[in-house]
Amino acid sequence: MTTGTYGVAEVTGADFATEVLGAELPVLVKFTADWCPPCRQIAPVLGAVAQESADRLKVVELNVDRNPELAMEYGVMAMPTLIVFTGGEPVRSMVGARPKRKLLEELEDVLTR
Repeated sequence: MTTGTYGVAEVTGADFATEVLGAELPVLVKFTADWCPPCRQIAPVLGAVAQESADRLKVVELNVDRNPELAMEYGVMAMPTLIVFTGGEPVRSMVGARPKRKLLEELEDVLTR
């Protein structure tokens, strides 16, 4: 696992099972691509959420061009796709960039568990 943009860790197919599926906290995975403008737009938002919610939520990103098998496995068709995993299972999926306030509203039930 390496550190990507805005302090959000980047996972790959090699460590996805450990870092995401085996995590104790809920994990928000940003499925992203280098060529995606909305992915760059939401990067600082996710960095801020990762810092502010570190005790309740783990935030990582996965490059779909380098890990196409995981994108296919989770039905990712557009970037950015945000999928929340809890207990190794995907529990919420969101597509597209959004402001921090909106993202936190959508994650409220995950963050209060």
